[in-house]
Amino acid sequence: MGNTEVKRHRTKLVPEMEGPVARAYARGRGTAPQLAYYRSSAAALAKELPEGADVLEVAPGPGFHAVELARLGFVVTGLDVSRTFVSLASDYAREQGVAAKFVHGDVAKMPFAPESFDFLICQAAFKNFADPVDALDEMWRVLRPGGVAVVQDLRKSATAGEIAAEVDGMSLGPVGALTTRFTLGQLRKRAYTPEGFEALVRESRFGTCSVVVEGIGIEVRMRKSE
Repeated sequence: MGNTEVKRHRTKLVPEMEGPVARAYARGRGTAPQLAYYRSSAAALAKELPEGADVLEVAPGPGFHAVELARLGFVVTGLDVSRTFVSLASDYAREQGVAAKFVHGDVAKMPFAPESFDFLICQAAFKNFADPVDALDEMWRVLRPGGVAVVQDLRKSATAGEIAAEVDGMSLGPVGALTTRFTLGQLRKRAYTPEGFEALVRESRFGTCSVVVEGIGIEVRMRKSE
């Protein structure tokens, strides 16, 4: 297994975000354009979910997206390895008057019983998981039969031009745009190609998946057989 994309363990790119670093990240993701994006994403996902579905968001960070899902009437739980993010997300949910719940834990060893959720979403975080196949197996374990896991993340094969065009549409200032382009360029080295992600899924209990390229990202959908 010489391809690094299908190794069961990867070195971590950066430590988990905690303290001031996590709070600065939350401020950057709490801008009006970003919040509008989270509302739009949640609304799109809601169209395919049954009323009152139990939803797990893996690595929700400050919780903005999870709160939007909860606002739409779903039972939402967020799991994050950062204690600071768990605290920030819990505070934000209370401020917004929604019942989203956030807990601390590792995606490769989730603190949930088998078959706890109908749907699972993970945005912009999977490339940083140290044990990607274990993470996929845990996603499979906590889903109910027929449940779906969706992973949305940066695409390794995204070009510098595609990244620049994506950033241009984010309405950032000159400094923010420059920083974002640089950051995405660095994170791209860690990301998966569609073929690389498919190889991971074949090693997992899901076995199969569908992969769609969207801009500079990929969306991977996996279903647990009934």
